[in-house]
Amino acid sequence: MVRRSSAAVLVALVVLAGCASVPTGGQVASGAPADTPTGGGGAGDRAPLVNDAPDYTALYERTIPSVVMIRVDTPSGVVEGSGFVYDTSGHLVTNQHVVDSAQSVDVRFRDGEWRQGDVVGSDAYADLAVVAVPDPPDYATPLPVADSSPEPGQAVVAIGSPFGLEGSITSGIVSGDNRTMPTANGFSIPDTVQTDAAINPGNSGGPLVSMDGTVVGVNRATEGVNVGFAISPEIVDRVVPALIARGHYDHPLVGILTLEVTPEIARANGLDQAGGLLVVGTPAGGPADGVLHASPSETTVDGRTIPTGGDVILAVDDRPIESSQDLSRYLALYARPDQQVTFTVVRNGTRQTVDLTLGRRPPT
Repeated sequence: MVRRSSAAVLVALVVLAGCASVPTGGQVASGAPADTPTGGGGAGDRAPLVNDAPDYTALYERTIPSVVMIRVDTPSGVVEGSGFVYDTSGHLVTNQHVVDSAQSVDVRFRDGEWRQGDVVGSDAYADLAVVAVPDPPDYATPLPVADSSPEPGQAVVAIGSPFGLEGSITSGIVSGDNRTMPTANGFSIPDTVQTDAAINPGNSGGPLVSMDGTVVGVNRATEGVNVGFAISPEIVDRVVPALIARGHYDHPLVGILTLEVTPEIARANGLDQAGGLLVVGTPAGGPADGVLHASPSETTVDGRTIPTGGDVILAVDDRPIESSQDLSRYLALYARPDQQVTFTVVRNGTRQTVDLTLGRRPPT
């Protein structure tokens, strides 16, 4: 999401998911609890309750010192987003698309202090980036990152700078998990958290926080109405340490094109039931080329052309695969390049296993 500084074009130019782009000025907010653990993990004490209702004011006061506004100069203008303090070494987490093509990065903390930041690592596939600030204010302490995704129905808040409005907080619940989120770059981010907390341009890169002050997602603004998404804490825990250590993260690659097996596809392929993924393509030279079998033929059912005869993936390393989301989540959370994995497939009507060595997704 892009925001130009003129209020008249603020909404009309929302095209780059999750950040606000402005040709002149902009600001950033900040926030973090003084008593939370350092680094990306664990959970703090629960926020006080008033009449059995969450105390959003107390939660806000605990977390806002560690939430920042990020202002990025790019060749096409100024982009604004959000971020949060990740560790005691001055590393901030934000979205990759917020700092993409950055010529300079400025960070504004809660009390108005500006610091110049450096992008030390970024990953377009997960849309995560790390910005280093050498001397953050003492009050900007790290926010803990959860070990696992929040449960549907759990109360959460999104904190950031939507439309340049520093230090904004919106509340809601977790609407769903294990969502696959398409991006403007043509990638899909697996295992995202869905929420009805308002996430607007400028919120991107800021934290989605549970009521105990723990980060349960990194917000990524879209054009959805009452539907927001955040990158899951499991992906944050895998990708961010690598960005800090090496500046990049290596994603595994299978190299297949698939269709989810619907009842219609199941009938056309003589399968007992729907479920799993039908392999319809294995790009030449990819890890699956010559290992998994793509559909060699097709048939027409009710005027629709349906591929037939390819492997149907049922599991990977004994983890059931019912949908493309399941496979993407497995690769994102449990697999690495050069790792050998075992696919359970139905091939020519027979259930069997096939070993495959994962490749590496190309740099973006």
